[in-house]
Amino acid sequence: MFAYPSSPAERDRFVLDRRPPRRVVHDPWSAQGVVVEDERTEDGGAARTATLFLTGRECPWRCVMCDLWQFTTPGDTPGGAIAAQVAAARPALSNQPAPVTQIKLYNAGSFFDPRAVPDGDVAPIASHLSGCARVIVESHPSLVGDRTRRFIDELAKQPAPPRLEVAMGLETAHPQALDRLHKRITLDGFAQASARLAALGARLRVFLLVFPPFVAPDEQDEWLVRSVDAAFAFGASAVSLIPTRTGNGAIDAFVDDGTYVPPRLRDLERSLMLALARRPAPDRRVFADLWDLDRFADCPTCLEARRVRLQRMNLGQAVLPEVECRRCAH
Repeated sequence: MFAYPSSPAERDRFVLDRRPPRRVVHDPWSAQGVVVEDERTEDGGAARTATLFLTGRECPWRCVMCDLWQFTTPGDTPGGAIAAQVAAARPALSNQPAPVTQIKLYNAGSFFDPRAVPDGDVAPIASHLSGCARVIVESHPSLVGDRTRRFIDELAKQPAPPRLEVAMGLETAHPQALDRLHKRITLDGFAQASARLAALGARLRVFLLVFPPFVAPDEQDEWLVRSVDAAFAFGASAVSLIPTRTGNGAIDAFVDDGTYVPPRLRDLERSLMLALARRPAPDRRVFADLWDLDRFADCPTCLEARRVRLQRMNLGQAVLPEVECRRCAH
């Protein structure tokens, strides 16, 4: 059994030394794809939502559970590249059967990192978002500040300005686990970042891990509930539940060491049911992340039915009857 390091520098090295080689060298001038789906809105409706997976610089934080570095570039994002990716995506989104009213600009890092999204790109990006009701970006809590305000100001200049929502990873409210995840943020720091967003008039979306490492297996459900409660107390409009994935090297080391068991599909299903019961008001929403869902499934027979159930629960914000499967006795 290895000893997990305690200092930030040693934790950086722990994460970097265990990374597998990059599978793809990404072109910083090309987005990696777009997904269009419906998402429940605060008023109970459904918004046609496009998630644009942008290509840019890797996040400077080395979180233990993160595998998003595989979808980034090792160097700084060239000036003009992010704006060009957004501009290239808009014509295709305009041809959707139903109008796209929300756009998520997910760059696998922090949107307010100037080395990931250069300052010169902020105004052009905003100009390509006119007409959307909402734009959602992701950021580390420590970067919420002046660049957030500037982006909001640029959005406000557009003929039909969208509202900004910022997605931040809290991961877990378990204070010791949060520290060991190496996000370099505390619950107090997250609360302060959330308050800054509220003062700027931006909405908050919170990412939480399902089965985060460093939380005892028999305490996972309790801390999931406590984390959902914390996210809503911080003012979250939406909470997204993301199952912890293997494949980034560091998490695999814990699995190989026998100190961590990653979640299965049943754990994500149970977490969503628990979280839906904690919504403090009808306009607060909880979503299960369905990306790469097959890697968490044990039975191919019932996978699609269970995926559809989770999709319907995401849209309806209500618990539905569980899928019954004769093959796996689920």
